[in-house]
Amino acid sequence: MPSLPMKPSIGTPDALAADVTRVLAPNPSAMTYWGTNTYLVGQNSLVVIDPGPNNAAHLKALLAAIDGRQVAAIAVTHSHLDHSPLAPILADEVGTKVWGYGTSSAGRSARMATLAATSNVAGGEGVDLDFTPDMYLADNADITWPDGTLTALHTPGHFCNHLSFRFGDTLFSGDHVMGWASTLISPPDGDLTQYRASLRRLQNIGLSRFYPGHGAPIDSPETTLTALLAHRKHREAQIFAALTATPQSVTEITAKAYHDTPPTLLFAAARNAFAHLIDLYDNNEIFCENPLDISSRFSRK
Repeated sequence: MPSLPMKPSIGTPDALAADVTRVLAPNPSAMTYWGTNTYLVGQNSLVVIDPGPNNAAHLKALLAAIDGRQVAAIAVTHSHLDHSPLAPILADEVGTKVWGYGTSSAGRSARMATLAATSNVAGGEGVDLDFTPDMYLADNADITWPDGTLTALHTPGHFCNHLSFRFGDTLFSGDHVMGWASTLISPPDGDLTQYRASLRRLQNIGLSRFYPGHGAPIDSPETTLTALLAHRKHREAQIFAALTATPQSVTEITAKAYHDTPPTLLFAAARNAFAHLIDLYDNNEIFCENPLDISSRFSRK
């Protein structure tokens, strides 16, 4: 993972490139690190990416950073509560529309759609259930405005409706690739199979820098993508090693595979472990006491 520089100041515009400005939201936490990065893309006219949480101070900071310039669009990477709720409020303030992939269930794989419909796997960690974009962006669709073009890439995994936005040879990677840690994958909103496929999609397409939803810019995208895939492979091996011929719960497996994880993050670790167990089960590598559910018990074949 990349080294982490000093934390930027909350609410202060930070020019990361001639046409990319970051404004950090005041929502630091164990899951958001410094807080959510909102990006203003362009110079004379703008696209705002991920306005962030519904926070009056952050809205004021964004309006000050926009400073009366035209906002051609507001683009949302995904509908978690730390990324999307301020979008319609800011859109009303500046007279523009909100663009996104779809509602908070859009983009689910068949496996996760079935899981959501037939099990007690609630998921829903911080989901903006009210999110509905004004404008729907299909995979590879463009937002074009006087200062440039953003190309939407559907990169599900962390969240089913997750988009990354290509801008020249850079990428606004949302929570798919973050600048401080690997991402949470929490079924049925998150899907490990989709996540790996999305990481591989971004490899070898000539990107020089990632601007993530949390943390610092990433100047070695290929190295980071390779490391994230290797991390998931390593974690999969740890989870598989924790399995025995005797069925165990997700909690029991998590305690073994994530033995060095701080207690405050064990809930998130359990969701990640469950995502891996679903992937292993779907690949016919382990047994599951049917039906597949967060309360199921898993064992080796």
